[in-house]
Amino acid sequence: MSDALWAEIAPLLPPRPARRRRYPGRKPLDDRKVLCGILFVLYTGIRWEYLPQELGFGCGMTCWRRLRDWNNAGVWQRLHEILLARLRAAGQLDMSRAVIDGSHIRALKGGPKPVRVRSTAAVRARNTTSSPMPAVSPSR
Repeated sequence: MSDALWAEIAPLLPPRPARRRRYPGRKPLDDRKVLCGILFVLYTGIRWEYLPQELGFGCGMTCWRRLRDWNNAGVWQRLHEILLARLRAAGQLDMSRAVIDGSHIRALKGGPKPVRVRSTAAVRARNTTSSPMPAVSPSR
């Protein structure tokens, strides 16, 4: 990852809580290395648990947790907005090729109600959950 890209991303990352004084646990891995691990997994498509330790990105679970935490903190949304603003300012954003995905847009008035599917069978099927034997009265 280039230093210029890291300079854009680093301020967006939430600060990690301070380590406990007593029982501090492991020293947390550097955010830049973890981000490289996240990008490696997303680019190659390997499973998180198969992230090679030799690359120095930490374990896959560490990368996955940071990805989750950063996503919950809104890091990716803010980064996306910043990069789009930079592209617009530089005149490099071609909106003629943009596509709106309707599955992510709320229908404010509820949209059309689905029509109930009518049965095509001539007669209703027998109930298979009840017993065919008549119930025996306990008073006999």
